[in-house]
Amino acid sequence: MDQKTTGSAVDIRRLMFEASRRAEAMGLVEPAAVTSTDPSAVRLLANRVRRAGIAAAAADQLHNVEAPSAADVAGLLETLIAALEASPVPKFEWAGLGRVFAAEDLAVFINVSLSSLKRYQSGDRDTPDEVAARLHFLALVVSDLAGSYNDIGIRRWFQRKRSLLDGRAPAALLRGNWDPDDDGPMRVRQLARELLSLSAT
Repeated sequence: MDQKTTGSAVDIRRLMFEASRRAEAMGLVEPAAVTSTDPSAVRLLANRVRRAGIAAAAADQLHNVEAPSAADVAGLLETLIAALEASPVPKFEWAGLGRVFAAEDLAVFINVSLSSLKRYQSGDRDTPDEVAARLHFLALVVSDLAGSYNDIGIRRWFQRKRSLLDGRAPAALLRGNWDPDDDGPMRVRQLARELLSLSAT
Protein backbone atom coordinates (compact mmCIF):
# COMPACT_ATOMS: atom_id res chain seq x y z
CA MET A 1 0.00 0.00 0.00
CA ASP A 2 1.28 3.44 -0.89
CA GLN A 3 2.12 5.54 2.14
CA LYS A 4 0.54 8.63 0.63
CA THR A 5 -3.04 8.73 -0.57
CA THR A 6 -3.46 10.89 -3.67
CA GLY A 7 -7.13 10.16 -4.29
CA SER A 8 -6.80 9.97 -8.09
CA ALA A 9 -9.34 8.01 -10.11
CA VAL A 10 -6.74 5.28 -10.68
CA ASP A 11 -6.03 5.04 -6.93
CA ILE A 12 -9.72 4.79 -6.08
CA ARG A 13 -10.38 2.15 -8.73
CA ARG A 14 -7.44 0.06 -7.51
CA LEU A 15 -8.42 0.46 -3.85
CA MET A 16 -12.09 -0.32 -4.51
CA PHE A 17 -11.06 -3.40 -6.46
CA GLU A 18 -8.96 -4.67 -3.58
CA ALA A 19 -11.46 -3.79 -0.83
CA SER A 20 -14.42 -5.39 -2.63
CA ARG A 21 -12.42 -8.55 -3.43
CA ARG A 22 -11.44 -8.84 0.23
CA ALA A 23 -15.02 -8.38 1.42
CA GLU A 24 -16.36 -10.87 -1.12
CA ALA A 25 -13.86 -13.61 -0.27
CA MET A 26 -14.56 -13.06 3.43
CA GLY A 27 -18.28 -13.60 2.83
CA LEU A 28 -19.25 -10.02 3.72
CA VAL A 29 -20.75 -9.16 0.32
CA GLU A 30 -22.27 -11.23 -2.45
CA PRO A 31 -20.14 -11.74 -5.58
CA ALA A 32 -20.19 -8.66 -7.81
CA ALA A 33 -22.34 -6.78 -5.30
CA VAL A 34 -20.14 -3.70 -5.62
CA THR A 35 -19.06 -2.78 -9.15
CA SER A 36 -18.79 1.01 -9.11
CA THR A 37 -16.35 3.47 -7.54
CA ASP A 38 -18.77 6.33 -6.89
CA PRO A 39 -19.30 7.44 -3.26
CA SER A 40 -22.64 5.60 -2.96
CA ALA A 41 -20.96 2.31 -3.90
CA VAL A 42 -18.16 2.94 -1.41
CA ARG A 43 -20.76 3.68 1.28
CA LEU A 44 -22.55 0.43 0.43
CA LEU A 45 -19.34 -1.55 0.78
CA ALA A 46 -18.44 0.22 4.03
CA ASN A 47 -21.90 -0.53 5.44
CA ARG A 48 -21.64 -4.23 4.59
CA VAL A 49 -18.22 -4.43 6.22
CA ARG A 50 -19.49 -2.45 9.23
CA ARG A 51 -22.16 -5.08 9.88
CA ALA A 52 -19.35 -7.51 10.71
CA GLY A 53 -17.95 -5.01 13.21
CA ILE A 54 -15.08 -3.96 10.93
CA ALA A 55 -14.03 -0.35 10.26
CA ALA A 56 -17.20 1.05 11.84
CA ALA A 57 -15.60 4.40 12.65
CA ALA A 58 -14.42 4.86 9.07
CA ALA A 59 -17.87 4.02 7.70
CA ASP A 60 -19.47 6.52 10.07
CA GLN A 61 -16.99 9.18 9.02
CA LEU A 62 -17.89 8.74 5.35
CA HIS A 63 -21.60 9.05 6.16
CA ASN A 64 -20.94 12.32 7.95
CA VAL A 65 -19.48 13.89 4.80
CA GLU A 66 -22.19 14.91 2.31
CA ALA A 67 -19.86 15.17 -0.69
CA PRO A 68 -16.64 13.31 0.15
CA SER A 69 -13.54 14.28 -1.79
CA ALA A 70 -11.51 11.76 -3.76
CA ALA A 71 -8.92 11.83 -0.97
CA ASP A 72 -11.67 11.10 1.60
CA VAL A 73 -12.85 8.10 -0.42
CA ALA A 74 -9.33 6.79 -1.00
CA GLY A 75 -8.51 7.17 2.69
CA LEU A 76 -11.61 5.23 3.72
CA LEU A 77 -10.81 2.44 1.28
CA GLU A 78 -7.25 2.16 2.60
CA THR A 79 -8.67 1.93 6.13
CA LEU A 80 -11.16 -0.73 5.01
CA ILE A 81 -8.47 -2.84 3.35
CA ALA A 82 -6.20 -2.69 6.41
CA ALA A 83 -9.11 -3.53 8.73
CA LEU A 84 -10.26 -6.45 6.58
CA GLU A 85 -6.71 -7.78 6.46
CA ALA A 86 -6.47 -7.74 10.26
CA SER A 87 -9.96 -8.99 11.15
CA PRO A 88 -10.89 -12.68 10.95
CA VAL A 89 -14.68 -13.11 10.86
CA PRO A 90 -15.27 -16.88 10.74
CA LYS A 91 -19.05 -16.43 11.00
CA PHE A 92 -18.96 -15.00 7.47
CA GLU A 93 -15.77 -16.57 6.09
CA TRP A 94 -17.02 -20.16 6.33
CA ALA A 95 -19.78 -19.23 3.89
CA GLY A 96 -17.51 -17.12 1.69
CA LEU A 97 -14.97 -19.88 1.22
CA GLY A 98 -17.74 -22.47 0.95
CA ARG A 99 -18.64 -20.83 -2.37
CA VAL A 100 -15.16 -21.66 -3.71
CA PHE A 101 -14.11 -24.95 -2.09
CA ALA A 102 -15.93 -28.21 -1.44
CA ALA A 103 -16.31 -28.88 2.29
CA GLU A 104 -13.90 -31.82 2.11
CA ASP A 105 -11.17 -29.70 0.52
CA LEU A 106 -11.73 -26.79 2.87
CA ALA A 107 -11.46 -29.11 5.88
CA VAL A 108 -8.03 -30.29 4.65
CA PHE A 109 -6.77 -26.73 4.15
CA ILE A 110 -7.98 -25.59 7.56
CA ASN A 111 -6.88 -28.85 9.24
CA VAL A 112 -10.20 -29.76 10.88
CA SER A 113 -12.44 -32.80 10.57
CA LEU A 114 -15.41 -32.57 8.23
CA SER A 115 -17.79 -32.95 11.16
CA SER A 116 -16.11 -30.08 13.03
CA LEU A 117 -16.19 -27.92 9.91
CA LYS A 118 -19.94 -28.43 9.60
CA ARG A 119 -20.47 -27.47 13.25
CA TYR A 120 -18.36 -24.33 12.80
CA GLN A 121 -20.24 -23.43 9.61
CA SER A 122 -23.63 -23.86 11.25
CA GLY A 123 -22.63 -21.92 14.35
CA ASP A 124 -23.20 -24.92 16.63
CA ARG A 125 -19.61 -24.52 17.83
CA ASP A 126 -17.41 -21.43 18.07
CA THR A 127 -14.44 -21.45 15.71
CA PRO A 128 -11.17 -21.68 17.71
CA ASP A 129 -8.78 -18.78 17.20
CA GLU A 130 -6.09 -20.84 15.46
CA VAL A 131 -8.67 -22.27 13.04
CA ALA A 132 -10.11 -18.78 12.44
CA ALA A 133 -6.61 -17.53 11.62
CA ARG A 134 -6.10 -20.21 8.96
CA LEU A 135 -9.59 -19.61 7.56
CA HIS A 136 -8.96 -15.87 7.32
CA PHE A 137 -5.58 -16.37 5.67
CA LEU A 138 -7.17 -18.62 3.05
CA ALA A 139 -9.89 -16.02 2.42
CA LEU A 140 -7.22 -13.37 1.84
CA VAL A 141 -5.35 -15.58 -0.61
CA VAL A 142 -8.60 -16.27 -2.47
CA SER A 143 -9.30 -12.54 -2.61
CA ASP A 144 -5.86 -11.97 -4.13
CA LEU A 145 -6.57 -14.55 -6.82
CA ALA A 146 -10.16 -13.55 -7.57
CA GLY A 147 -9.22 -10.77 -9.97
CA SER A 148 -7.33 -13.18 -12.21
CA TYR A 149 -9.23 -16.48 -11.89
CA ASN A 150 -12.75 -17.79 -11.58
CA ASP A 151 -13.56 -20.32 -8.85
CA ILE A 152 -12.30 -23.27 -10.90
CA GLY A 153 -9.09 -21.44 -11.67
CA ILE A 154 -8.61 -20.57 -8.00
CA ARG A 155 -8.97 -24.20 -6.96
CA ARG A 156 -6.51 -25.30 -9.65
CA TRP A 157 -4.03 -22.57 -8.64
CA PHE A 158 -3.60 -24.21 -5.25
CA GLN A 159 -2.74 -27.57 -6.85
CA ARG A 160 -0.19 -26.41 -9.46
CA LYS A 161 3.50 -26.78 -8.65
CA ARG A 162 5.37 -23.47 -8.67
CA SER A 163 9.05 -22.79 -9.25
CA LEU A 164 8.86 -19.92 -6.75
CA LEU A 165 7.75 -22.45 -4.13
CA ASP A 166 10.68 -24.77 -4.86
CA GLY A 167 8.59 -26.93 -7.16
CA ARG A 168 5.79 -27.42 -4.66
CA ALA A 169 2.12 -26.56 -5.05
CA PRO A 170 0.60 -23.90 -2.73
CA ALA A 171 -1.65 -26.59 -1.26
CA ALA A 172 1.42 -28.54 -0.14
CA LEU A 173 2.49 -25.62 2.07
CA LEU A 174 -0.94 -25.38 3.68
CA ARG A 175 -1.08 -28.76 5.36
CA GLY A 176 -1.37 -29.79 8.99
CA ASN A 177 -1.33 -27.36 11.88
CA TRP A 178 0.18 -24.46 9.91
CA ASP A 179 0.24 -20.85 11.05
CA PRO A 180 -0.30 -17.89 8.67
CA ASP A 181 3.01 -16.42 9.87
CA ASP A 182 4.99 -19.53 8.95
CA ASP A 183 7.43 -19.19 6.06
CA GLY A 184 5.53 -21.51 3.70
CA PRO A 185 2.13 -19.79 3.97
CA MET A 186 3.81 -16.38 3.73
CA ARG A 187 5.42 -17.42 0.43
CA VAL A 188 2.04 -18.62 -0.84
CA ARG A 189 0.49 -15.27 0.06
CA GLN A 190 3.26 -13.34 -1.67
CA LEU A 191 2.74 -15.36 -4.85
CA ALA A 192 -0.99 -14.60 -4.76
CA ARG A 193 -0.38 -10.91 -4.00
CA GLU A 194 1.67 -10.58 -7.17
CA LEU A 195 -1.42 -11.59 -9.16
CA LEU A 196 -3.52 -9.00 -7.33
CA SER A 197 -1.07 -6.28 -8.28
CA LEU A 198 -1.29 -7.28 -11.94
CA SER A 199 -5.09 -7.57 -12.06
CA ALA A 200 -5.72 -4.26 -10.27
CA THR A 201 -3.69 -2.18 -12.73
